[in-house]
Amino acid sequence: MCRSWLGGPGLQREEEEAFASSQSSQSSQGAQSLTFSKFEEKKTNEKTRKVTTVKKFFSASSRVGSKKDIQEAKTASPSINRQASIETDRVSKEFIEFLKTYHKTGQEIYKQTKIFLETMHFKRELSIEEQSECTQDFYQNVAEKMQTRGKVPPERVEKIMDQIEKYIMTRLYKHVFCPETTDDEKKDLAIQRRIRALHWVTPQMLCVPVSEEIPEVSDMVVRAITDIIEMDSKRVPRDKLACITKCSKHIFNAIKVTKNEPASADDFLPTLIYIVLKGNPPRLQSNIQYITRFCNPSRLMTGEDGYYFTNLCCAVAFIEKLDAQSLNLSQEDFDRYMSGQTSPRKQDSEPWSPDACVGVKQMYKNLDLLSQLNERQERIMSEAKKLEKDLIDWTDGITKEVQDIVEKYPLEIKPPNQPLAAIDSENVENDKLPPPLQPQVYAG
Repeated sequence: MCRSWLGGPGLQREEEEAFASSQSSQSSQGAQSLTFSKFEEKKTNEKTRKVTTVKKFFSASSRVGSKKDIQEAKTASPSINRQASIETDRVSKEFIEFLKTYHKTGQEIYKQTKIFLETMHFKRELSIEEQSECTQDFYQNVAEKMQTRGKVPPERVEKIMDQIEKYIMTRLYKHVFCPETTDDEKKDLAIQRRIRALHWVTPQMLCVPVSEEIPEVSDMVVRAITDIIEMDSKRVPRDKLACITKCSKHIFNAIKVTKNEPASADDFLPTLIYIVLKGNPPRLQSNIQYITRFCNPSRLMTGEDGYYFTNLCCAVAFIEKLDAQSLNLSQEDFDRYMSGQTSPRKQDSEPWSPDACVGVKQMYKNLDLLSQLNERQERIMSEAKKLEKDLIDWTDGITKEVQDIVEKYPLEIKPPNQPLAAIDSENVENDKLPPPLQPQVYAG
């Protein structure tokens, strides 16, 4: 029953043989090669058979079974289990395909990974801290073996470790995320109640250098909140860190657009606190603990993922310890805000202000823009009508001037004069011409 979690020793042996045969088939193809499609089909059939057996075991006709097992069977959702199984199969296939490119090193990694998963199955009764230590030791041992024995370059080691983490944590997720043996769930509820009680905190109190009045900045704030909430839907620690990183980059961009200059660390942390307060991410403490316990330590200790994760931990710690002094408020005002007796937004002289709602504020801003546009349109129409009148007056004036000139200077058409005789015509009186101009006639 213990080995059935990994498909049993026989199935494990078949997986390793299938993986080895897929490697040798690249050099020699023969009838003895065992394809992964057959292996996956056999594995699926065995899983189906086991599920059917479990269903019969917990059926109404059977009264045998522990109370704990019956409760687990009742609380398990078929759709969730089916989705998790599909995702696990997909990740397993991707992991095997990835290791094919590393030949013998890939075979050894696959073997060690399967042994680790089987070992973790027998260590479920240990505390979550001890399981975390086992996982961290496994990460370290595999990385050291690849660097020393396999002579794998560091950049490839990091890529392989990412795939190993994705594979093993997808399989271990439901057993190690927010386990019942810890108080993670209580911490989740506590931080959620704390954030709800702090709903009145404004960006000005936190000195947040972000103006949500700018549409582009407002969109970035929404994206940052979406990313931090999406973190809970991921199963792999690296994917959860990626959500935190995307959220942080949206925050940096929002600050940059607002201030027209690059953001600094002093601007980033208050804005991150504001995003957490506004988004109230689900199971925040469980996600932080899960990343801390089972993420590849090299990723947390270096790079931007580790930096942003550290800032998120600082933001949560600040929210838990936030008091009147942190917001530059008197203790009396802080207590009244926390109790819900009043809100800082309702202390204005006016009974209600459009600034109290971002949507209403944007609506009034749009109405003001429409009013300005209407004024410009009316001014343009007035200028257009004036131009049209000027053109009509100019045309009438030109017409009148032409008529006056025609009347004052009428056009007289005179009859044509007698046509002039040609120079060489015979009727020209040559004798009246002076001697130099008289034509000379030659007989010819």
